[in-house]
Amino acid sequence: MKKSFKLENLDCAACAAKMEEAIKKVPGIVDANVNFLMQKVKIEFESENYDTILKEVKKVCKKVEPGCTWLD
Repeated sequence: MKKSFKLENLDCAACAAKMEEAIKKVPGIVDANVNFLMQKVKIEFESENYDTILKEVKKVCKKVEPGCTWLD
């Protein structure tokens, strides 16, 4: 399953790269792409545990960029 989200307050390209790397380490994630210029994140994940995986993804992203918010 694939999903895209709009991001707000993603401050730099380096943070976007760190965020992408952190997302890819979350169990259940197949692939991820964080685009700093477009302020978007695209995630491909296993569909069985969508809510749990998404909560964990948002948690690791807050560690990288605390001010960044996700718009569903």
